Amino acid sequence: MANAKILERKQSTIDEISEKVKGSNSVVFFEYRGLTVGEMTELRRSLRESGSDVKVYKNTLAKRALDSLNYDMQGELNGPKAMAYGTDAIAPVKALSQFAKKHPALEIKIGIVDGKVTDQKELAVLAATPSREQLLTMFAAGLLEHVKNVAICLDLHSQNLEG
Repeated sequence: MANAKILERKQSTIDEISEKVKGSNSVVFFEYRGLTVGEMTELRRSLRESGSDVKVYKNTLAKRALDSLNYDMQGELNGPKAMAYGTDAIAPVKALSQFAKKHPALEIKIGIVDGKVTDQKELAVLAATPSREQLLTMFAAGLLEHVKNVAICLDLHSQNLEG
């Protein structure tokens, strides 16, 4: 029979995984087999820059934590997997996708985005989505276009009134 201390340690790890999943808007599971220590360090750095983090857990403990949160990913958590997570829904996906372009050994498998289990295709679409800052810039530029058009119309109207 398992030692009580070992069971307690495992339960604390399960609770830690559950808290990370609950506190994150985005959780992505990926295979890291074939990456060197230096490449993993580079990946951690790029994830940190995007406000995300990465952690490697035993699959059995991750499965138990995800089962307790009612996420069904039984078939996906086989083999060595790492978990990238962050409060921004797109940042971890974008960082992993950009890293995978340079390092084909990294394979994005499955994720949880805004509480929904997301497959590879949906994660690829999210990775192609512009960042929050880019979307806000595009929105502001769209608003400024209307203001500019109104200013031009008013200027033309004032010139017609004078002439």
